[in-house]
Order: sequence, then structure tokens, then C-alpha cells
Amino acid sequence: MKTVDARGLSCPEPVLRAREALKSKEKEYIILVDNMTSRENVTRFARSQGYNTTVTEKDGEYTLALRK
Repeated sequence: MKTVDARGLSCPEPVLRAREALKSKEKEYIILVDNMTSRENVTRFARSQGYNTTVTEKDGEYTLALRK
């Protein structure tokens, strides 16, 4: 499982980093973001690539679990 820490970055950078990670063709990824826009954009991108996305929030930070 690959983890991408995109906290502190504004879009489109979190999506670009997620896209780069998905090139490894793993079945699971964890993407860390810290704002709602990044959460929504990465979730939308992951779903367009065929990944199911589960989002958890803690203290204003979001953990996106992407699974195929």
C-alpha cells in the first residue's frame, strides 16, 4: 500500500500526486489531504480511475483510502 502525503498543498497538486502514485498499479493507496477541495477533487479522480474511496476526517485532516 502506497501513502501520499499531500497535506499543505493546494489543487491541483494533490490530484497530480495521486495520479503519479496510481501509476504503480497497486490495489490500495492512502492519500492525506487537509482541505475540502483537495478531498473532493482526489475522490472524484480516484473514482474516475475505478477506485472505491473511503474518507475519514480527524482534526481537519482527511485520510482517503483508495481500493480496487
